[in-house]
Amino acid sequence: MEIKRIGVVGSGVMGAGVAHDFSRNGYQVTLVDVEAHALENARSEIEKSVRFHSFFSKEGGGGDPKEILSRITFTLDGDSLAEADYLIENITEKWALKEPLYLKLDSFCTDDVIFAANTSAIPITRIGGVTNRADRVIGIHFMNPVPLKDTVEVIRGEHTSEETVTATRDLLETLGKESVVVNDAPGFVSNRILMLTVNEAAWVLQDRVAAPEQVDRIFKKCFGHKMGPLETADLIGLDTVLLTLEVLFESYKDSKFRPCPLLVRMVDAGYSGRKSGRGFYTYPA
Repeated sequence: MEIKRIGVVGSGVMGAGVAHDFSRNGYQVTLVDVEAHALENARSEIEKSVRFHSFFSKEGGGGDPKEILSRITFTLDGDSLAEADYLIENITEKWALKEPLYLKLDSFCTDDVIFAANTSAIPITRIGGVTNRADRVIGIHFMNPVPLKDTVEVIRGEHTSEETVTATRDLLETLGKESVVVNDAPGFVSNRILMLTVNEAAWVLQDRVAAPEQVDRIFKKCFGHKMGPLETADLIGLDTVLLTLEVLFESYKDSKFRPCPLLVRMVDAGYSGRKSGRGFYTYPA
């Protein structure tokens, strides 16, 4: 099957990044959300991202913002996803939202369309189980910022076919991305490990062992990480971190995934990280 149009569900940080990356590589993109202001924010963020891309990309050159935006259809019409050749879902990490979405998508998308879940922790097998195409459901865990990351975690569900894995890897290769294919489990590899680190870093702050700058400096200077765990959490979004931890805690019933109360309090206060202007650090408007 030739893939020309990519359907992207959810226009938050990750959805906008996915739409941007596919568009800049020549694909037509349908970006769908249920809120008009979210689509407007996505349009604005993509335009800014294109302009800044050249400063960070190894190849240089972010492309023409007008040209890239012209290949993206921003719409509230979910039925327009029926025209997509490949679909990527990026909505909030809540099963109560994902389950009805996949039931609806499965009802009007053509049978050969692959559903790729850009989910943080919810198992791919569970998602595939509510569709009539479990063999064509796969996980693609993009990293943020999507256009600048050249490696992707791909998750094979219990019933995901080899044809689906191959088609997905081939598609990602057209974006210049390498795929690391892993088996299915809540949190997969990256978030099962990363969220423990972020959560423990929050406990370190709550216990007043160190300040955020000290925690991150140790990881950068001692271990050679480009970003510390608290900087990474702010980039991901503390609300997303908390939802992911809650999924892991519920899935494994293991207290090591119990969210730090400080993290819960920050999210309750609206401190979601970079996207809100304040998280473990404060960011300019």
